[in-house]
Amino acid sequence: MTLKNVYKKNLRNEHLMKDIEARLTEDLSNFRAIDSLITEVYKGLQRNYQRADASLKQQVPQIKKELETSMDTLTDLSETLPSTDSQVSRIRHAYDSGRDKAQELVYELSWLNTEFYERWRIIIFTSSSPVSLRWKVYLRTFFVISFIVCSWLFWIALSGAYRAHRHRLVWGEKLMS
Repeated sequence: MTLKNVYKKNLRNEHLMKDIEARLTEDLSNFRAIDSLITEVYKGLQRNYQRADASLKQQVPQIKKELETSMDTLTDLSETLPSTDSQVSRIRHAYDSGRDKAQELVYELSWLNTEFYERWRIIIFTSSSPVSLRWKVYLRTFFVISFIVCSWLFWIALSGAYRAHRHRLVWGEKLMS
């Protein structure tokens, strides 16, 4: 029985060794894959480190120089901007006053280009005419006097025509005295 037991034990050990060998082969393969991945990652990290170091050495001084230039420009602008702003406001004021003056001149020119009859009618019958109060009073007084005289003459002519019609006077043969 001992031989049989030794044989079984030996067979079991052999199976264990094959299992261990298979696991070791698999683990070794996994180790090699992991090692190659770690090597690739390490090389990538080294490349990134070299790029970052090169950027740090080249671009940071350039960025600092540009920042200093920008700060100098901002300082200059902070000194000149108030005067520029005041100049712009003066220009805006001049532009606005020029525009107002141009609109006023256009209105006056359109008033001068209006026909005499239209101007006369606007001065007498409206309050929006661009003439002085004195001219309005003169023209309105002249209009009222003219209207009264014309009305009086019309009344005389109408009453004469009525009287001639009532007396059956013929025009042209007998003149009214």
